[in-house]
Amino acid sequence: MNVDRETIENRSTDAVFERGKNYRDEGRIQHLDRFDDLVTATVSGSSLYDVTVKFSGKSIDTRCTCPYDGGGDCKHVVAVLLDIAASPPQDESERVEAVLDDVSTDDLRKFVRDALAEHAELREQFLARFGDDHKSVDEYREEIAQLFEQHADPAVFEAIDFSRFFEIAKQYRDRDRYLAAATVYRAVFEEVDEKYNWIDGAYDHYARTIQTALDGYADCILATDPTPEEFDTYAGVLEARATTEPPINSEQFWRALDDLEEQYE
Repeated sequence: MNVDRETIENRSTDAVFERGKNYRDEGRIQHLDRFDDLVTATVSGSSLYDVTVKFSGKSIDTRCTCPYDGGGDCKHVVAVLLDIAASPPQDESERVEAVLDDVSTDDLRKFVRDALAEHAELREQFLARFGDDHKSVDEYREEIAQLFEQHADPAVFEAIDFSRFFEIAKQYRDRDRYLAAATVYRAVFEEVDEKYNWIDGAYDHYARTIQTALDGYADCILATDPTPEEFDTYAGVLEARATTEPPINSEQFWRALDDLEEQYE
């Protein structure tokens, strides 16, 4: 877990780096945990934001639930990286591995079952990784709609975190279940587009969310090597959104459709 001040400075603007340094100095990191090469943290700002840092060889992948849309890492990520650089956190995976060696199969199965019963999001990721079925577009859209309802006051001013849906889609893609993943991506871009008139802030965040879902959808559709008839059905999903009223994001959907058709040809 190798990161130094110079690397962190190069990953952010000067102004953001100073704010991140101040955040760390002010003790705004409320929780920080390491498991192997993954660090998760909670940082307080105008709200509580979840930060994820993944170390992979010489690369560092970061994610934060704040609405920052500037260049490089946000101040919350900078604060966490500076904390890691100053004092690398203890790796909890070592303790877990040691305990796993002594746990019986029956006890481990009971623990997993209890954890899945208590945590719906964990259960959904478990099913995406190991199960054979998946939810429908409408079911995923309903979950996303509930997120908008929870954040509306009366409009949605902050960036809603959709990362769990993208993680579920990744689980399906890792198993070559491309149509299941496409279902998740479709639900994201359809429901975010549907709720766009609720949004009154963090516009770039929602535009990026739609684009990420569109890119994932296209990749998954092409990976299935569809027949012309199947392709027309999948492409029709994008055309339907492009022609939906009001046409707030219609240009984005038309571009996605053009790109998909070009790649298919």
